[in-house]
Amino acid sequence: MSLHAPEFFAELCLPFPDSTVVGNTYYATPFTGAPLRLRISFTGTIHADNYGGLRLAVVHADQGEIDAVALDFVDHGTFHRRDEAHNTLKGTKQYGTFDTYHRPGKPPWEGAVTTGLRDAIEQYTAVWFPGAWAAPAPRRTTGLTAHRAPAQLATRSGGRGR
Repeated sequence: MSLHAPEFFAELCLPFPDSTVVGNTYYATPFTGAPLRLRISFTGTIHADNYGGLRLAVVHADQGEIDAVALDFVDHGTFHRRDEAHNTLKGTKQYGTFDTYHRPGKPPWEGAVTTGLRDAIEQYTAVWFPGAWAAPAPRRTTGLTAHRAPAQLATRSGGRGR
């Protein structure tokens, strides 16, 4: 079954115009002509057809992968609202994950709030691609998620805390 990856990555509103989704993986060249690329893919869990986060990798055109980080959906609150609404217990297969089975016409990641993931991606890519986020992110349109994510603020603080 399809993960609806293009729609998921569109929900993230990433600011890289030179990008594409191939299969279930997002590829971007944040700076035209630069040798570094960004690759984002879904990370599986120990259960078949079940996904628990994203894996970001910086890939050099000649040297291959030079750095990577995993972003868990649980750590970034991606499915917190959905799991709370459905009384999904921590430690279960469904908690903070999604699988390839879904309602017809709906993405398997229905109910995802991608704000935390987007912030983490911004923080990670700022190290490897400084200035790539200088352009304002595209305005969110109503997506395929069950809950609307809060609108991005027009101004951003200089530092981030964890």
